[in-house]
Amino acid sequence: MHIGFLGLGNMGGPMARNLLKAGHQLSVFDLSPAALASLVEAGAQQAASPAAVAQAGVEVIISMLPAAAHVRQVYLGEDGLLSRVPANVLLIDCSTIDPMTAREVAAAAASKGNPMLDAPVSGGTGGAAAGTLTFMVGGKEADFRQAEPILAAMGKNIVHCGDSGNGQVAKVANNLLLGISMIGAAEAMSLGVALGMDAKVLAGVINSSSGRCWSSEIYNPFPEVVENSPASRGYSGGFGADLMLKDLGLASEAAKQTRQPIILGAVAQQLYQAFSLQGNGALDFSAIIKLYRQEH
Repeated sequence: MHIGFLGLGNMGGPMARNLLKAGHQLSVFDLSPAALASLVEAGAQQAASPAAVAQAGVEVIISMLPAAAHVRQVYLGEDGLLSRVPANVLLIDCSTIDPMTAREVAAAAASKGNPMLDAPVSGGTGGAAAGTLTFMVGGKEADFRQAEPILAAMGKNIVHCGDSGNGQVAKVANNLLLGISMIGAAEAMSLGVALGMDAKVLAGVINSSSGRCWSSEIYNPFPEVVENSPASRGYSGGFGADLMLKDLGLASEAAKQTRQPIILGAVAQQLYQAFSLQGNGALDFSAIIKLYRQEH
């Protein structure tokens, strides 16, 4: 299949490579010449702009962009995709944005005769490289079925979440809980160690008791508790604190629009914002534990 791919960054680049490995033909675009050159070397065809991707004879276009403003510009801009793409080309946006923008862009696409899915991902850069991402997909069932084999080349868990925008709803809700639970794990681990308990023993108790959660068992924020976790390699790699701050901001904005209280989410957002202002935004989000440990 001939697929267009827009956005070849830390996530999009590996995803596009996996499509090439699966035998698909790719026309790609990114603002970074280095990112473009890397994909061309891997076998993709370079396009000069998003509009050029739309006019390259592709059957599907996938985008992986940083924020809602970029999605709006790429799809709705004066020379954007929707002004150029032929009818019936399936559009799949894998960016993490707010559900309202996803629904607005999908409605605009439908008015032009293009089915569109929102399909944000979970699994990080490691999952993108390994092809093991989880896709949370919003849109019509028939469009999801058409996209499923394509997404399967990039992920192992592809979930239809319902109507347009619901993929973003699932992503926002999941990451809201993740941000809150990581802070809870950081507080509990820091308190236990401050009271004299060994971190590994404490984690073992928590993970065999009612406090068990992904943030304590798989991604524990205390150094050396989980081998090869970001916490055990100086909080490098993984999911950046600034990315968590962005997702908590999306949750806050969505909550405001629906008048839905997210009290713990608001506290989590403020903690990550303070952490970022201290210059820690590039560290893995589990490094939030540094706010609780005096020696750090």
